[in-house]
Amino acid sequence: MDQREKKTPSDHVGPLTTPQNAQPKASSNGHSVAEVCARHHTDIERFLRRRGVRDGDIEDLRQEVMLVIHRRLQGFESRSSLRTWIYGICVRVAADYHRRAHRRHETAARCLPEPHISAPQQGALELQQALSQLEEALGDLDDTRRETFLLYELHQYTMGEISKLLGCPVQTGYSRLRAARRHVDSQLSRESR
Repeated sequence: MDQREKKTPSDHVGPLTTPQNAQPKASSNGHSVAEVCARHHTDIERFLRRRGVRDGDIEDLRQEVMLVIHRRLQGFESRSSLRTWIYGICVRVAADYHRRAHRRHETAARCLPEPHISAPQQGALELQQALSQLEEALGDLDDTRRETFLLYELHQYTMGEISKLLGCPVQTGYSRLRAARRHVDSQLSRESR
């Protein structure tokens, strides 16, 4: 076998990109990947967290979302807002996360030992307990009602945007929102007793 026939793993790898010749990807309407990721970094985290992603996995899934943005930004057609498009990506990445086998077999402790808390932290504790109650109430909702509630109440989307995103009539969206509010209110009032 002569020198020309020997292949090494590096023979199959394309040329390395250096900062001098790197071209940032941009969509047809001029958005660069770096710009989009920087501007929507906190939105991505918030979207994933509200989809039930555990804190320990948020960073990994945020990277997955950014990879999808990197791959698909050139094909973004501006039929919706960029934020709505990113939200759709987050929904699919979070759904994949919940379907993974390692996720199904893990069980997280529902109740951790309570740490000693000094008096100035009482307000933070009450806020943490209220958020925990809200997350539990949201966890009891079906996906469509939870999505509608989160998009409307937390992410400040209009019902028109929500109906386009979820593929339902506007009145159905309002009906889901009303049912979700009723459920969350009853759960929170039950918890406060």
